[in-house]
Order: sequence, then C-alpha cells, then structure tokens
Amino acid sequence: MAFLDAFQDETIAQAKTGFFDALNKEGYNEHGGTIKVIYRNAQGDIPTLTQAVDYFISQKVDLIAANATLSTITAVQKTKTIPVCMMVAPSPQMAHLTDAQDNAPTNLFGVYETLGYIDTSVTLIKKLLPNAKVVGTVFNQSEPQSQAALDEIKKECESLGLTLIALPVNNSSETQLVVKALLDKNIDVFFAMPDNTIFASFETIAKSCGDKKIPIFTSEAGLVKRGALAAYGADMYQWGYQAGEQAAQFLKQGNMNGLKPELVKIRKRVYNPTVAQQYNITPDSSFQVLK
Repeated sequence: MAFLDAFQDETIAQAKTGFFDALNKEGYNEHGGTIKVIYRNAQGDIPTLTQAVDYFISQKVDLIAANATLSTITAVQKTKTIPVCMMVAPSPQMAHLTDAQDNAPTNLFGVYETLGYIDTSVTLIKKLLPNAKVVGTVFNQSEPQSQAALDEIKKECESLGLTLIALPVNNSSETQLVVKALLDKNIDVFFAMPDNTIFASFETIAKSCGDKKIPIFTSEAGLVKRGALAAYGADMYQWGYQAGEQAAQFLKQGNMNGLKPELVKIRKRVYNPTVAQQYNITPDSSFQVLK
C-alpha cells in the first residue's frame, strides 16, 4: 500500500499516526511483514504530489491512503481503479469530486468532514471573550473547503454581531505578510480555518498573533497543541484512526464491499491551558484540557 502526505505538518501528522495505529491493532504493520508501505510527502508541491501518485500506480499498489485534501484530489484524479482512503479532507461534494448525479468516485472511501461544526467553533469566541468585536482570518482562495468555511464563518459572525475581516493568501510563504496586514486592522481575535495553508504556516501565525496579544480560535482541535487558545472540531488522531479502521477492513476482505466515504465521528472542545493562562481565561467544564 501507499501513504501520501500533501505536506509536512504537525497537525495532519496526528492523523497519520492514528491511521497506522488502527492498522496495527488489526494486525497490519511493516515490522511484522503483514504490509509494505511506500511513503511519500509532497512538501506542498503539486508536481511532486502528481509524480508520487504516478509512482504508486507504476508500483501497482493495492491501496493509496491520502492525507489531506490535495492528496485525495490528486489520487482520485489520477486513478479510477486503485482504492483511495481519504482523511483530513472535506466531503467529496465539497472537494468537487462527485459526478453529475452527486456520486462519489467508486474507488474512494475513508473519512471526511463537513462544515456543520464551524458555527459552534465561532461561538467559542463569544463564550470565552464576550467583549470581542472584530475577528480576523486568512483564507486560500484555491481551496474549496477554505472558501466554503469562510462563507459559514461570515454567516455566524453576522449572527453574533461580530465584524469579520478576511484577507486572501495564496501560499504559506505569503502568510507572514498577510497576517501582519490583518493585525494592523485592530482585530480582537484570529480565527484559524480548516485551510492547508494555515496548517502549513501555523507557527508563523501563532508567533505574529502572540506578539500582538491576539488569541487564536479555531475549528481544528489539532491546532490547539500548536498555540491556538481553543477549538471545537475533529480530533486529528481519531480522524486518522477511523480511516485506518476502514483501510484494515479493506485489507481483510480484499475489496471495497461496504466501504464508502463517511463523516468523522469524534469532535471535541479543547483548550490550551498555557495560552489560556496568558490571556487570563478559564474555560468551563465543557472544554477538555489539551493533553
């Protein structure tokens, strides 16, 4: 089998760990010789991503595990026969992978997320910082889930009486300058969206916001460990674990019978106690301390 990471990132790496832990629990691991894994990381480079999938196809792998949106999209576009197990990605509809009848590719299964939780993520701002007025964010216009998430956040900010300032960023190399421009607009909080550019450059964002004493809220639980204050969203490790359970089922039965893309099962409220202390915030018992 093959495993494809779109880029090097601490947050999506949690999904990879969960994926292989689930396989190991079912008796599939390289150490025991029950599987052989060809691993590639495209480091955010699209041509490298494409070359990696071409290589997997040439090696006639039985399965491609795709970590993050770009990996999933590239794999499904390049092969219609090799099964693709998705994780850390939006629904096939949001990723524009469905056909005219809204059917997902027949070789795609795994675990996706929708934006049904985004509004709850935004309400955390009012819950923990009731005096906040202006929310800032950045988004990648080329990512379908980023644009869709922005639309949801706009609606929720409006309903909560919050002003949203959103600036576009095309890649992680631009993030520092764009975030600096955003911070100059006197925002009260930064909202980190489900966006691969944000994932790839989050340390830069966290440092810039920290220097200006601007707390970060997010819909991605995995970013709290990296410096966000609080989140309501999918547990990245469990997301990968859920995908790994599906992959193990595929390996056991040797076909995709009963397998299809499914919604992520575990979401949670978490906060970073160190960051919370910096802002003199004490979340209530509905939040879990990040471990």
